[in-house]
Amino acid sequence: MNIVYKTLWIALLTIFPVTAAVGQSTALTGDYRDTAQKIIAKAQNDKEGFERLTEFVDAYPHRLSGSESLEASIDWIIRQMEKDGELNDVRTQKVMVPHWVRGKESATLIAPLNSNLPMLGLGGSVGTPKEGIEAEVLVVDSFDDLNQKSEQAKGKIVLYNIPFTSYGQTVRYRIDGAVEAAKHGAVASLIRSVTPYSMITPHTGTSRYQEGVKKIPHAAITIEHAKMLQRMQDRGEELLINLKMEAETLPDAQSRNIIAEIKGSVKPEEIVVIGGHIDAWDVGQGAMDDAGGCFAAWQALRIIKELGLKPRRTIRLVMWTNEENGLQGATEYKNMVQKNGELENHVLAIESDSGVFDPKGFGFTGSDEAYKMVQAIGKLLNPIKAGTINRGGGGADIGPIMREGVPGMGLNVDSSRYFWYHHSAADTIDKLKESEFNNCAAAMAVMAYVAADMEQALPRN
Repeated sequence: MNIVYKTLWIALLTIFPVTAAVGQSTALTGDYRDTAQKIIAKAQNDKEGFERLTEFVDAYPHRLSGSESLEASIDWIIRQMEKDGELNDVRTQKVMVPHWVRGKESATLIAPLNSNLPMLGLGGSVGTPKEGIEAEVLVVDSFDDLNQKSEQAKGKIVLYNIPFTSYGQTVRYRIDGAVEAAKHGAVASLIRSVTPYSMITPHTGTSRYQEGVKKIPHAAITIEHAKMLQRMQDRGEELLINLKMEAETLPDAQSRNIIAEIKGSVKPEEIVVIGGHIDAWDVGQGAMDDAGGCFAAWQALRIIKELGLKPRRTIRLVMWTNEENGLQGATEYKNMVQKNGELENHVLAIESDSGVFDPKGFGFTGSDEAYKMVQAIGKLLNPIKAGTINRGGGGADIGPIMREGVPGMGLNVDSSRYFWYHHSAADTIDKLKESEFNNCAAAMAVMAYVAADMEQALPRN
């Protein structure tokens, strides 16, 4: 190597004595490599973490904000943490959250044939009159198509038959579909569920209204039935649906974030945050989205503790409330750490909210210097093929503190099946594998521990 590069290389090793050649194939010193191997081995041989997750989702399957099930589930986790006695400062943070209730609901095709259509009201939707809304249906394939057919939409139920391309592209019809339909005089709106795959499974999710635009009921039907209604319309058949929804929004309710820690041995005031969101939709078990992420993060801390590892910095587990329909847990956590002066001492935030399938690595948002450092840590995860660190990553719950400058990471997994089950009754524990869950816990444990233990904290922008 040339003399300039060699001089820089020696300087880097001086600045980062516990990291090996940043940007080179060697990840970290032998000390961390050995520790990483121990963490991975312990995670892979574990049975308790996945069994605990299974017990949890079987007992508390519907954890929507404001529900008794969510609050009972939080109580259960706190009891388990206190019983374990492994983590420090187990506590909750009070958060006021939205309280939307689904109630009874149905969609019935009246013409050209009589048939019940499996459906799910979308979060935040208003309800229908008690007798329902009975109206003709107009099927459209985009917002542009709706604009072109504006006169036809008046007094009708608009159905968005939008094929899944990517979540970001397709979900806007779930979020804004009711507003756009109402602007054209529609009396209700339906969407083809935001998923690439269906077995007569509707998918829910949050939606929103716009001030000054009439609020109309908004619901999701299955891919199969959206396609059927499209075919019927294309044949020139009149479509008539009766939609009934008891949905209502009640006054905000009190919920809680869950917080627990492994205190740092040298710099306890500096914090690496790791976690996911504990709330879930009111269908399915929320095993994949996101109890699995919470429990993998919890298991990561338990592994670190049980191995007797004592990181320099504090590793803080947070299970946020109200990610699905409000992000109040994330917002209140940011407000709390900002108020008490901890925000500037957050050196990294790691979130798992893409399912606990086979881990592939992490996405990272932060400075170029920090990116090189986490790439080096990532190489320790090559034995489980989870060492790839890509630019760009984070999560909804760590978003508020990331916007204040905290470097953020999101666990990347094999997401090929994630949106099959996302926000549906099919998000159940049988979709997950113990071995993949354990590898997710291992990946999060290695990343969190090394980031918390390195002599040099990850530099911010």
